[in-house]
Formats: sequence, structure tokens, C-alpha cells
Amino acid sequence: MKQIFKDVSANKNNPKWNNIISREKPLYARNNDIRSEFERDFTRVIHSNAYRRLKHKTQVFYSPQNDHICTRIEHVNHVESISYTIAHYLGLNDELTRAIAVSHDLGHSPFGHKGENILNKICQKDLHTSFWHEKNGLFFVDNIELLEDNEGFKQNLDLTYGVRDGIISHCGEIDENSIKPRNEFINLDEYSYPNQFYPYTWEACVVKIADKISYIGRDIEDAVTLGILDEHLDELYKLLRPTDRTINNTIIINNLIYDLCNNSSPEKGLCFSSEALELMNKIKKFNYEHIYLSNFLKPSDEYFSVVLNRIYNTLKSCYNSDNTFEKLDKLAKFYPNLIHGFVDWFNNYYVFSDRSKLKNKTLFDLNSPENFYLAIILYISGMTDKFAIDTYNEIIGY
Repeated sequence: MKQIFKDVSANKNNPKWNNIISREKPLYARNNDIRSEFERDFTRVIHSNAYRRLKHKTQVFYSPQNDHICTRIEHVNHVESISYTIAHYLGLNDELTRAIAVSHDLGHSPFGHKGENILNKICQKDLHTSFWHEKNGLFFVDNIELLEDNEGFKQNLDLTYGVRDGIISHCGEIDENSIKPRNEFINLDEYSYPNQFYPYTWEACVVKIADKISYIGRDIEDAVTLGILDEHLDELYKLLRPTDRTINNTIIINNLIYDLCNNSSPEKGLCFSSEALELMNKIKKFNYEHIYLSNFLKPSDEYFSVVLNRIYNTLKSCYNSDNTFEKLDKLAKFYPNLIHGFVDWFNNYYVFSDRSKLKNKTLFDLNSPENFYLAIILYISGMTDKFAIDTYNEIIGY
């Protein structure tokens, strides 16, 4: 039923409200600002460099020659659209879903989930910890992304708890039906693996489901366009024809949104009908077998590993405690773009940098190699596909 979630939405009457809109520190205020807290979050995200770079990051298919194949930023826009439709119909706060949706994938590395797996292996080897994009996304909005304030100082984004929680809680790799928000107002640093906790708001639950609705449909459409599914179209038609005789993203998304909205309630949670859930699971299984694990995608995997490991090891070789900057400076003769770019970035967060125009958190010192290695991993994770490849080509060129 329309507006059935209105009484549990993120609004001033919600007992969680003060927690949802809380920030690690207050944002600067203007006398003429007409935006809500979540609208401010939305605009802060879309003005960030991490958001801008999503247009050159892989969603599923690396470096497509067809301009109409989905990239990471299109996926984010799809999730925003789907979550807005669901939230608006159910009576939830669509300003919050929009802010979560545009920020939910800011932590993705170059080369999509393949790049994420490569950085995870590096983290486990050198830092004895895991790399996963939801956690990295939270770290980016809390610590890495900077915007100039009204006095020209660079500051952290300082997003609301509701948006930050939505980022780290958004994992779309879910099979359970019926999602409800948790009641506990936890320190988000307590997350140690994806999907560990349910989101704190119904709005974040909506984005979590919208993420899955978005990618299972669009990935099929892109694979059909690229001809990857030519040998499996009969199987795909049999899978989808019980509901439709046409295969396209619009129909798949519309049917799933309609089913979710008509089967959900605050008592039951956000859920699909048994028929829709079974269909989603079949589509997901089909996608894994014939798209994500396709032989067409495998040749690039080894290349991604070579590119990211070479960048990482090149910068890693420069660590020498207090003499690290000297080693970096010597290497700049051979790799000027890599070294100067990394040093300029590093200095935004280095404890001994000039802080005259910086009001953000400091993150790095040179007392331990692990601290420096973390900086390298974070720097690489923010790269676009093209920038990572250009950087690799600079390293191997003469």
C-alpha cells in the first residue's frame, strides 16, 4: 500500500532522528542555506572527486568500446532512481535514499570487483586485514574526500550517520528475504566484514535492495548487447518468459519494484513475493554462471593484477622511515606523474604537512611501514581504470 512506511521513515518524529542526522563534527553553516541535512550530504558527495571518478570505473565490463555499456557511475544513478521510486511510494525519506545511493559505491577500486579482490590480497599479505569496498567507502567519506569550506579550507565531508551507515551497510550480495533495520546505534568502525549488521534506517534497507535490483537487470542487458549471451539466450528466455516476452532492464526493474512495494510492510519488512524472490535468485545464478564467471571476462583478470601490484610495489619500495620522501624524490625522475601525484595526495593527510589550508583529519606518519602501505592502498583504490593503466604504462615505459 502507498505510504505504508510513513510512520517509520527518517523524520523528526522518529526516535532515531537525532542519531540519524548526527555528524562526527558540525558542518559550517550559512545564513542563506535552504537545504536539509540529507540534501547537504547529497551535494557534498556529488561535488567530491571520488564521485566524479566513478564514470571511469568498471561496473562489470572493462573498457567497453560501446558507449552504452554501464559504468560504475551509471550503476549508482540506477540505484538512486530505483531507491527513490521505492522510498517515495512507501512514504520513506527519499532525500536520505538519494544521498545514500549516490555515495554507496565511492569505495570501489579500479576494475570493479576484480580490483577489489586484488587489493584485498595485498591487504591480507602486508596489513593482515581485509579490503572490501563498503568499508573503504566509509573510510573515504570520513577521512579521504575533501571539500573547500566557505573560507577556502579543505575539510572532510562529515556526512550524517544515516548516510554513513547506508554506505557500509549497503552490500547487495544478499539472498535473504525480509529486511528490517537494526535498533542499535553502533560505532560503524565495529564493522569487520560485509553484511555484518542490518542498516540503521529503512531508507538504507531500500538502497541495499535497490543495489541488487539494479545490477542483476542491467548486467543482463549489457551482456546481451555485447553478444556474450548469444549461446545462452534460449535459457534466458525460458527463465524470464513466465513474466515477460521481452528482455530488457526496464521490464525486469519495474516488475521487481512493483512486487517489493506490494509485499512489504513495517511488520513483515522489505520483502518480495516467493515467486519474485525465486526468480531473482535464478537470475543471479544465471548471471554468475554466464556473465561474471564467463571466459570472456577472464583474460583481463591477470592484467588487472599485474597493473595494481606493480603500482603498489613501486611505491612500497620507497619506504625508508624518515628518508621515504628522499627515495620518492629520486624515483620521480623516472615516474614523475606517479610520484608527484602520490606525494601531493599524501601531503593532504601527513601529520607534518603544511596545514595552513587544511582542516581535515591527519592519517599518516612514517613511523611504521604498515602506515605507509595503507596510504598506497588507499591511493590506488581511488584511481580510475584509465589512470591506473596510464600509471602502469609510465612505470614500464622509458
